[in-house]
Formats: sequence, C-alpha cells, structure tokens
Amino acid sequence: MNKYRDFDNYLKEYPNEEGYFGKYGGTYLDDPELIKAFKEYADGYNTIAQSSRFIAELRHIRKNFQGRPTPTYHCQRLSDKLGMTQIYVKREDLNHTGAHKLNHCMGEGLLAKYMGKKKLIAETGAGQHGVALATAAAYFGMECDIYMGEVDIKKQAPNVARMKLLGARVIPVSFGAKTLKEAVDAAFMAYRKEYKDAIYCIGTAAGPHPFPLMVRDFQKVVGDEAREQFIEQTGHLPDKVCSAVGGGSNSIGTFIPFIADPVELIGVEPGGRGDKLGDHAATICHGEEGVMHGFNSIMLADESGEPAPVYSNASGLDYPSVGPEHAMLNDKGRVNYVKVSDKEAIEALFMLSRYEGIIPAIESSHALAYAIKLAREVGKPESILVTLSGRGDKDLDYVIEHYGYGTK
Repeated sequence: MNKYRDFDNYLKEYPNEEGYFGKYGGTYLDDPELIKAFKEYADGYNTIAQSSRFIAELRHIRKNFQGRPTPTYHCQRLSDKLGMTQIYVKREDLNHTGAHKLNHCMGEGLLAKYMGKKKLIAETGAGQHGVALATAAAYFGMECDIYMGEVDIKKQAPNVARMKLLGARVIPVSFGAKTLKEAVDAAFMAYRKEYKDAIYCIGTAAGPHPFPLMVRDFQKVVGDEAREQFIEQTGHLPDKVCSAVGGGSNSIGTFIPFIADPVELIGVEPGGRGDKLGDHAATICHGEEGVMHGFNSIMLADESGEPAPVYSNASGLDYPSVGPEHAMLNDKGRVNYVKVSDKEAIEALFMLSRYEGIIPAIESSHALAYAIKLAREVGKPESILVTLSGRGDKDLDYVIEHYGYGTK
C-alpha cells in the first residue's frame, strides 16, 4: 500500500470548516470583539479567495512586483565539498524584500483592500515580516503599525530602519521577554481596539482560524514553484525536502505541494544552545499540546502550563508554539521534525557564503545545516531541496559581533 495516497485529497480535507487540522487549530477566543473580528476575517477570505478577480490581481502582483517565480539553484560547489549528495536551494531570498514573508503579506494587504480596511497591524521577530507588511502597506496606500520586542529591535536594526523608511510605525514592546511572543500579544491587543478599520496580519501559519489556512494558501507558491523547477532541472523529485520551522509559514508552503509525493519532508526547529527549557525553541521536539494566542497546537510550557521562555539566535524562530498544521503532520508521521543548534546554523551560514556566494538568513541556515549534516552522513547519491527562506543582510551585524567572519 502506498502511504502517500492517504494525502491525495489533503487540501480538501484540511482544515475543516472550523479551522481544525485534526485536533489542532480552531479559534480559542473569549473576547466578543475579537470573535466578531475573526469571523469577519474568515468570511472575507473564504469569499474573496474564490474570486477570479482577486486571484488575477494577486498573480499580477507576484509577477510584476515581487519578481516571482524565484529560482531553484543547484549548490554544486557546496555539494562537491560534502560528498555525493546534491543540495538545491529554493531562493526566497530573491523574493522582493528578501524573504518569503511578502508572499502572504501582499495577499493579506490585497484582502484588506477588498474588505475596505485602512490599516495593517502586525508583529515581527526577525523583522522580515514587518518589512514585508510595511511594503504591502506602501503598495496599497495604507497605514501600518508593527509591534516588535525591544530585544529584537536591537538585534535587527537594519530591518527596523527599512520599516520606518517604508512609512510604518515601529512600536517597541517592553514587557515579558521583549521578543516575538510578546510582540504577538501586543499586536492582538491593538487589533482588538481597531478591527473595524484595520486588519491583523500574523507573520506565520499560526493563530486563530483563518490564519493557518490563509498563510498556507499564500505561501504554497513556494512549493509549487520549487517542485516544478526541480523536476524541470533533474527529471525527478528530490529525495528530501528540508525547511526551517518556527511558527511554520515557509515550511508549510514548501511541504504542501509535495504532501502526496514519495518525498521525505523534514522540518528543522531551533535547538538553540541546549535541551534545557529556555535554551531552545524546538516546539515539536520538546513541547506538549496547549492553547496559545487563540489556537490549539503543540507548545513549550512551564510548570504552570503557561508559555515557556524560548531562545534562538534566529529572531524569526524564537516562538513557543507552532502552526497547528505542523502539529497534525507530526502526529501523522508525514513530516519528520528535527532540531539544529545555533552553532550548526552559523556554520551552515558561513559555508553557503563561502562556497556559493549566497549569504542566508540565520533562520534559513537552520534548514541548510540539517541538509549539510545529512549530506555528510549519507553514503549514496541523494538530492535535498532546501527552502532558503531569506537573505542574511539583516543578520550581518549580529553574526559578526558574536561569531566573527568564520574560518577559511
């Protein structure tokens, strides 16, 4: 029996009408105003997503503004260095603004336009989502408020400058750990007050329904393109597809087009500096079921069941939960979730820079690091497709300060 056939009708089956992927997902809100806002959001998306006019405008934006399709590139020199395994990268770093985030931000901005909204509200960690949303706001002529933890503001100064240059208001978040989780909290609170005129654009495939569905749909372009490009270049499917997982937007967009194919799917979580709670953000590897930010999924929790402190050198991955679709795919055994340490990710960043002339984001370097690890271990010819979710410009100051320029 072909186990992959169980996924032939996957997109029709998941999520269900209530936004559940198996037991994960849904809408867990106790605020009547937020319930009303998310219902409006879900109804608007489900209506507009079927509109040929909406789809045609989104395709126009992707081609003529974003510069899609982005290429899939064979890392020949890196592959030769590692052995027989051939590594390919889907270059979302060449998407306008330098990461995959613009794929769903332009979709959400277009949805806001169709719904008659005037402002876009969001959180950001690494800053790529904030830059992308600020770009969408400028494109559609809307106001934009970006909530960002003070810790991340210091780490990601170049992206903060880009957001401000694009006309967005960057609002520092100074409570709690002052990172991504708190930025989401602050953005939620702001959205509750302004939902009549604004739309909340979450930065990943998590949150209450319809966010996991909507972000997946907008990000699926990554995997659709990569699958077609890989077959065109090689004549076959890759053996493995590897992508970094924080909340899970670039990875779910990569995985879904391969979901019914005989391909091993690997989600790479941030292992940080160790297995102790607070030293990593490897949610699926170490977490448990729980509700956070309005949805049920796997989360890292402390002894009282509250979201635990998390850590990663990649600001875009330090989130104590994960998208509900990832949680379900883990339960089903369709995606293998692993972890990579800070040190391994930085080594991969230096290797891709030196051997291929491509400086990846630290987030993307986690997926690349696991592909490199596999290439060193496998003693037979294989092909691995890695989603290079973003470029490393935003991380240069941080990398040089903490790791120098690497070794030759």
